[in-house]
Amino acid sequence: MWRDRQFLLLGSARTISVLGNGFARVALGFAVLALPGATPGRLSLVLACQALPQLVFILVGGVIADRMSRARLMVVADTVGAAAYAGLAMLVLSGHAPLALMCVLAVVAGTATALFSPAMDGLVPLVVPAEQLQQANGLLRVGTNSSLLLGLALSGLAVAWIGAGWALALNAASFVVSALLTARLRVPDRAAKASSGWDDLKEGWREFASRQWLWVVVAQYAVVVAALNANVGVLGPLLAQESLGGARAWSFIVTAQAFGTIAGAGLAARVQVRRPVLVAVLATFPAALPIALLAVSAPVWLTAVAMFCSGVAADVFAVLWSTTIQREVPEETLSRVSSYEWFGSLAFAPLGLLVAGPVADTVGTRQALAGCSALIVLATGAALLSPQVRRLAPGTLRAEGERRPQAPPSAGSPPADEETTHSPSGCASSATAVPSSP
Repeated sequence: MWRDRQFLLLGSARTISVLGNGFARVALGFAVLALPGATPGRLSLVLACQALPQLVFILVGGVIADRMSRARLMVVADTVGAAAYAGLAMLVLSGHAPLALMCVLAVVAGTATALFSPAMDGLVPLVVPAEQLQQANGLLRVGTNSSLLLGLALSGLAVAWIGAGWALALNAASFVVSALLTARLRVPDRAAKASSGWDDLKEGWREFASRQWLWVVVAQYAVVVAALNANVGVLGPLLAQESLGGARAWSFIVTAQAFGTIAGAGLAARVQVRRPVLVAVLATFPAALPIALLAVSAPVWLTAVAMFCSGVAADVFAVLWSTTIQREVPEETLSRVSSYEWFGSLAFAPLGLLVAGPVADTVGTRQALAGCSALIVLATGAALLSPQVRRLAPGTLRAEGERRPQAPPSAGSPPADEETTHSPSGCASSATAVPSSP
């Protein structure tokens, strides 16, 4: 698959943009904390402003992605994201960064993510045969997770040596390169639809709501993502600054998780399981462990080991989950269903970021971390109560009365409602790291 030009272009674009995200994930938090008068509440506000548009506009992004070329929409999103991070970098480097303006640019970055994510999720089945979907998802995640590892490994050093502003500028540059590479993909435009956007949205909802296993796991991840974002975005950096030694210690911890995601993606590309949704949900439990260790003041090395294990489990979940959706949901509605998945999963993310700082101020950072760990365990246990989550296996939906999806087209055969404008050997795939910028 890596020898295919289309797949290589998309993989390269994602790898480069995720490398920049590795810088931004650490740099943005410490950039806000370094501003005069910075407080945990201000950090929460900026990060919540980035997360909220992802929730508000994600459904619109799904509708647009099912009505136009998904690759073209991704180029637009990358361009908008580049502009937002370039603006944030200029503010930080100038030494004059009004909170209101930083919040506005964070909103722009979040809007770009809302446009990007459903398009990326829906691109894979257009050109990857069904039997190669799991391999494609795994390969793309190996590439993007490797670049994320490099970005995170260098981010602490970059913030310490050249400053957070230049780290944010590198992220903006990576989005520009990603847009240029994605623009070279040959992905066909979609045929014009007579239905309205509102009708498309309702159709996507019907496809989403008809699958119990889908909405149950999305409900689980509404809680899990909120807890994880509160930890990575606010509580972890706060604890690192309070007692772990600052940005370098936190960068070491999150880098260990990135190593784990590479191993997890490589494993998930090869593993064959009878019940992928059950295995994916069980793989969520390890995410609670490193947060609990932070809460009890465990040594940095032990927390890093736990983060590595959680990274392995997280990408086993991600590959099995995305592959199951791509196989079980009709391609023509895939981006809309994906947008509902993102909407549900991110439902509490802005709230988690917004309250994490004030809660840490009120009850203490370690107590807030313990609460996040408990929420992950409770939400995951609740998801296992669903019969479809426990029993779903490829081919079982027909027996349970659910409509099977249309078979994905082969690499040389586009969907019936699209014109053939790409190479017969065209191949692409999809991967998303964590909910963040495109």
